[in-house]
Amino acid sequence: MPLLSAWLVAFTATVLSELLVAVPLLAPGGSRARRVTAVGLAQLATHPSVWFIWPLLGLPRPLFLLLAEGFAVLVEALIYRFSFERLGWSRCFAASALANGVSVFVGLWLR
Repeated sequence: MPLLSAWLVAFTATVLSELLVAVPLLAPGGSRARRVTAVGLAQLATHPSVWFIWPLLGLPRPLFLLLAEGFAVLVEALIYRFSFERLGWSRCFAASALANGVSVFVGLWLR
């Protein structure tokens, strides 16, 4: 499967899985539409670079997963925190970490 097609499948699976996890966890922050938008924005901000830029570093797979997913958790938590002023840092990081954990599991399962 060409790289762009593989990315599109992975991106779709990631967005769906992270929406299912993060949207309910971010509920105290704002409306459902705002939460869905924030999660979608977070995916657009991180997923392409994890797929297309991080692999250029040539890291061993375990280190790649650790650093790339750490990057995704951090950036997504920042997006959630600045999108929802009423939510604390810990809730934003928890939502990001849990959602990313689920999406990594789904991605490894699909692979």
